[in-house]
Amino acid sequence: MSQEPTHGPGTTRKLAARRRREIVAVLLFGGGPIFESSIPLSVFGIDRQDAGVPRYRLLVCAGEEGPLRTTGGLELTAPYGLEALSRAGTIVVPAWRSITQPPPPAALDALRRAHEEGARIIGLCTGAFVLAAAGLLDGRPATTHWMYAPTLAKRYPAVHVDPRELFVDDGDILTSAGTAAGIDLCLHVVRTDHGAEAAGALARRLVVPPRRGNGGQERYLDRSLPEEIGTDPLAEVVAWALEHLHEQFDVETLAARAYMSRRTFDRRFRSLTGSAPLQWLITQRVLQAQRLLETSDYSVDEVAGRCGFRSPVALRGHFRRQLGASPAAYRAAYRARTGSRPDGGGTGEERVAAGRADHPPAAADGTGGRGGQGGPGALHGERGERGERPDRGVRGEACKPDSDTYSPRLPSQRGRTPGRAP
Repeated sequence: MSQEPTHGPGTTRKLAARRRREIVAVLLFGGGPIFESSIPLSVFGIDRQDAGVPRYRLLVCAGEEGPLRTTGGLELTAPYGLEALSRAGTIVVPAWRSITQPPPPAALDALRRAHEEGARIIGLCTGAFVLAAAGLLDGRPATTHWMYAPTLAKRYPAVHVDPRELFVDDGDILTSAGTAAGIDLCLHVVRTDHGAEAAGALARRLVVPPRRGNGGQERYLDRSLPEEIGTDPLAEVVAWALEHLHEQFDVETLAARAYMSRRTFDRRFRSLTGSAPLQWLITQRVLQAQRLLETSDYSVDEVAGRCGFRSPVALRGHFRRQLGASPAAYRAAYRARTGSRPDGGGTGEERVAAGRADHPPAAADGTGGRGGQGGPGALHGERGERGERPDRGVRGEACKPDSDTYSPRLPSQRGRTPGRAP
């Protein structure tokens, strides 16, 4: 799956005459983490023309009155203020100090004006909250750190949040997942502007892969839900589901425990978590399987039963789609990496997978990663009573499942490039 952008109609505006394509402005705020803030400074602010990397002109701008305090109490003094944003063809918001605080109105106005004048706007990690507060993400697909994605979806329901992507390119608006995913997005921008060779040269200087491997953010997701759900009546139902993942139950069961109709439960659950309950439930079962594969000697068939899947085939299909490898290959790779694999241990399937893990030129399941369907019948037993298929086979050109969970549902389906390796 190519990461190159496929901009749809209406996703970009003509750049105003006073703005320059090669000028990148980085908008900093007090309280922002220094790692995320340093990413665009390093990518766009250092002259690496000797390595074949075209030079950008960097403007570091304060989004509010300084000095700006960052990680460890360090104080930063930006050489420019908001007025310098008027010259930039690209503006990067690397992070925001708190997802519970509103950004300064003057900074939001400057971002809206820049977007209207054709500037490309980029939000790294929690910088997506600043773009959302400015209204720039309304009706668009976006991502952020998986831990904050449900809060972003709840606070800004007009934004189509996908917590699985490393980054999303929607033409003139781009967002990335947390921390190191900002590097992936900045490399993607260089690749878009100057080609794969320039991006590869920059990646070598940064000592990072030019394109991250398969998996997106999904392998990092945990059982977390927004803190706000703790006071909601659904909290008890969610807690029950997490404690009974070893049992076979569906969303209808959860709706009944909440004394709601299925439709009401779906709507309420999505408003709280940013995810449809069926997709959330499958993700939790896969995460439980991941933990058992790492910490136990249960066979894959036993793991499937202990995680509530109706068959090992269902586990393999969902596991491969979410983590990019079969359960046996994942366990073998984990044990090889951590040195915990017992000599001669495991099932025959796991010993074969272990051989693959020791020689990993291709994806461990032999499919090349996330693109495969996970074998025939991969979704067997995981349809709801109404026949939902939360992840119907091959992902489309936008690398999204056909479920209603993460599909952007845009009026005109603007092109976008999710941050997943081909």
